[in-house]
Amino acid sequence: MLLPLIAIAAGLVLLVWSAERFVDGAAATSRRLGVSPLLIGMLVIGFGTSAPELMVSSLAAGQGNPGLALGNGYGSNIANIGMILGLMALISPLAVHSSVIRRELPLLAGVTLLSALLMWGGVIGRFEGAVLLLMLAAMIGFSIWQARRGPADALASDTEDSLAARPMSLRAGLAWTFTGLLLLVLSSRVLVWGAVEIALGFGVSDLIIGLTIVAIGTSLPELASSISALRKNEHDLVVGNVVGSNLFNTLGVVGLAAVIHPIAVGGEVLLRDWSLMALMTLLMTVFAIGWRGRPGRINRVEGAVLLALFLGYTLYMVRLVVQATGA
Repeated sequence: MLLPLIAIAAGLVLLVWSAERFVDGAAATSRRLGVSPLLIGMLVIGFGTSAPELMVSSLAAGQGNPGLALGNGYGSNIANIGMILGLMALISPLAVHSSVIRRELPLLAGVTLLSALLMWGGVIGRFEGAVLLLMLAAMIGFSIWQARRGPADALASDTEDSLAARPMSLRAGLAWTFTGLLLLVLSSRVLVWGAVEIALGFGVSDLIIGLTIVAIGTSLPELASSISALRKNEHDLVVGNVVGSNLFNTLGVVGLAAVIHPIAVGGEVLLRDWSLMALMTLLMTVFAIGWRGRPGRINRVEGAVLLALFLGYTLYMVRLVVQATGA
């Protein structure tokens, strides 16, 4: 059991490091090639930080562990909202100025509701996975169109400031993009092997391991980039990072995993995991958009609520593991 634990620890460390290098390299390359800062913020950074979830879930599904893939996708969404956004807002209230983020938040809520309908039959099959991927492709296409035709946005300004603080040549950007991608694949394989061995050794489902250890671990790149953005007072980049990552997890990560291997969904996933994810998504949407003239702002109290939901859920999942192991 020691070797799988070492594999998980080493895999997570390498995963976080390689994900940061991959996102930095891809963002710098995009900038050198003339991609707009708004698109970089929406797609390269927002979606790029979900590369660990995509790699881990794809490999898990390909190896016959779709429960780990589903748990990683939904568990990461819960961790992104509760652990990252909740903690960041608790440290410093997050003002949301970006109109792009305000439009994407209801879209994320709608996609979350759709995912429940796709799971209603007890399985996310290849057809349902293809639907999710097509929706992701349509959303990316719309984002590109919107970035080209839309006015200046606060998210673009935050992204431009972030890129200017980390200058990189085109050659260096390409090198780090490919190096980061290669190491992402390697570290994901190590992490998936360790997680599956732990699940088998302790007699718990790969779904629970995906919802806890793997989900929190693959959310660490989002946490690192959010801390960096918060230090620079780039609030829209913090919120946009979480919203973009959760959209990609719900559509791309789960969709690709289902296309690779159909995912059986137990009733507890809808009642326990999806319900909490939907509740936290709704709260985040209401907090960030505002209501009755209230400006979009996630304050410390609201951040504490999101963080408390995450911590309560995590403690409950730990209790399930302890019960399963008979400890």
